[in-house]
Parts: sequence; structure tokens; C-alpha cells
Amino acid sequence: MDGEPDEHLLHRVVQGDEEALLLLYRRYAPHVHALARRILRDGEAAKEVVQDTFLRIWRKAERFDPALGTPRTWILTIGHRLALKALKARPKTLSLEEWDAPEEGVGSEDHLERLWVREALAVLSEEERRLVELAYFQGLSHSELALFLGWPLGTVKSRLRRALEKLRVRLR
Repeated sequence: MDGEPDEHLLHRVVQGDEEALLLLYRRYAPHVHALARRILRDGEAAKEVVQDTFLRIWRKAERFDPALGTPRTWILTIGHRLALKALKARPKTLSLEEWDAPEEGVGSEDHLERLWVREALAVLSEEERRLVELAYFQGLSHSELALFLGWPLGTVKSRLRRALEKLRVRLR
């Protein structure tokens, strides 16, 4: 049962199956927590994001559309959005440099992952790096980026898409 495909588990969650939600939690809670911790730099806040993510999955599992992506992507997107929402609620947001700074007590695996991401970010131009920082570390939407930078919305979308494609290629 633990090897059951994620799509089947989500279908079971729609039917009110708590065990299916627990299996998804066991599979993805560590990933959601790691993502939220990177964004929030706060373990306790990351735990809250994990709880909120799986509560949302429980309540809205019927909204999953396999035509739009995998269950993993859907779950991590929910966690990402909730972490950004929590970040926006804070009085101060982190810059990319603060996120990239070493953290006390970080294990070598986390440190290597940070180096890997830093190396990938190095392929971006200054403008692309700033766009990624504003969008993913400060949580600005496309329309907020357009207003903030004074660019047309289409320009923001295409430049951010290009930057993310460079990162995707580099991180493979």
C-alpha cells in the first residue's frame, strides 16, 4: 500500500480516506518542510506550513488536475505558496544573499545543496537573478514585479521564464 501511486492516494483523500493523507504526508512532508525552511529560514514556521499544506490537501484534493502536473508538483506548489504567504506576513523579507548565507548547525548535505544552487544562480545575469530573488524569495507576483520594476507584464513573464529555464537546465 505504501507503494501506491500518488494519484490514487489523492483520489482516496477526495473520498475522505485519512490513511491515504497520512501516506502522502509521510512521502512529502519532509520535502515541504525543507522548501518552507529555505524560504522562511525558521523551522517552527516551516512546520506550520507543512501542517497548513496537508490541511489544504485534505480540504481541496478534488482540485488536483493531473493534466496540469504531478501530485508531487501540486503538493510542493501548495507548500511554496503557503510559505510565501507566511513570508509576506513578516515585517522583513530575506534577500537572496541572506538566504544563501551559511546557517548555524547546517549539515553537510544542506551545505552542498546551497552550493549547488549558488552555482546554478551564477549562470544568471544580474537582472535575471534579481527577478528570481523578487519572485521567489520576496514572493512578488508577476503583476507586482511589473509595477515594482516599471516593466510591461509580458516582459516580466518572459524574462522570468527565461531565467527559470536557465536554472532548470543548470540544475539537471
